[in-house]
Amino acid sequence: MTTPKFLQGKGDFHIELKKRVNAYFAEHKKPMTGNNALLFKALLFCLGYIFIYIHLVFFTPVVWIALPECIVFGVLTAAIGFNVMHDGAHGSFSKYKVLNKMAGFSLNFLGASAIMWNMKHNIIHHTYTNVDGVDDDIEARPFLRFAASQKRLRLHKFQHYYFWFLYTLLHLMWIFLSDYKKYFSGKIGPVVLRKMTIREHISFWAAKLIYAFMFVALPIWLLGFVTWLVGFLLITMVTGFIISIVFQLAHTVEHTDFPLINTTTGKIENEWAMHQVATTANFSTGNKLISWFVGGLNFQIEHHLFPRISHIHYPAISKIIKRTCNEYGLTYIEFPKMRHAILSHVAYLRRLGKAN
Repeated sequence: MTTPKFLQGKGDFHIELKKRVNAYFAEHKKPMTGNNALLFKALLFCLGYIFIYIHLVFFTPVVWIALPECIVFGVLTAAIGFNVMHDGAHGSFSKYKVLNKMAGFSLNFLGASAIMWNMKHNIIHHTYTNVDGVDDDIEARPFLRFAASQKRLRLHKFQHYYFWFLYTLLHLMWIFLSDYKKYFSGKIGPVVLRKMTIREHISFWAAKLIYAFMFVALPIWLLGFVTWLVGFLLITMVTGFIISIVFQLAHTVEHTDFPLINTTTGKIENEWAMHQVATTANFSTGNKLISWFVGGLNFQIEHHLFPRISHIHYPAISKIIKRTCNEYGLTYIEFPKMRHAILSHVAYLRRLGKAN
């Protein structure tokens, strides 16, 4: 398909916003990338991940220790994805390109493909947020209906009850299905992918084979199939649920917009930066622990407007962005607590499940 275009010249909101944010960094003489605190957090999560993997696979702890370790391992997997991989993939983890590449490449050790993630997330999702038919993040048919433009099925009447379980399957889908579907079809949803280089083909398969050996073959050989299966399912289901709920709270909640492509012009009837504000929501931005764990993804508006700025700066620039949105008459969607965002997500799914 031909990807849609955004309106041009609809006010100077984006220009003014960039000017103010750039002025903030110039005034405070700060780099837009991560700092030593982010590097320490990354090392903490990665070392914990490696330690628990070694302990589970090579030292075979008793069940009452192994099961909590599997849960913590799943939490750490999500934490590395939020804090290390995500910033690295956007080039904001460090001022050094090699560290950004290493951070972004960490996704390969978490079970998904860094190559596919870059195409799906950085290019498609960050450009066409909440645009049905383009943004693959709101494509979960037939089981879930995320946009009013999507066909309603009978089972959607109950989606606000069963989505909790489906979210636990996200990581498993990434590992065993989603990446391969994209690779062999050459598409993400309807969007045709650019041709991969030979190096990218080798990198894709090498990453998948290494993960399969480290997290499937080797544990089965050392621990047995049933023990591996229980642990692997627990780890991936914890990871999948955490990742799903954090990302869905950013876009599929009440008040966020799901714009349609103008069938005559082939355009999205908005300017890109305004589109990002309208389709995105923040949650629990005053909770430092949540912000620390989710890598600033609760400041999703800031992230979508400035993806190449590290999440450690989001609390500061959020004040600038909120003020500018107010001046331009744009609604800055924000939920004060995470539970409020979850309730809004449930209410949104319930409404879509009942409406035609």
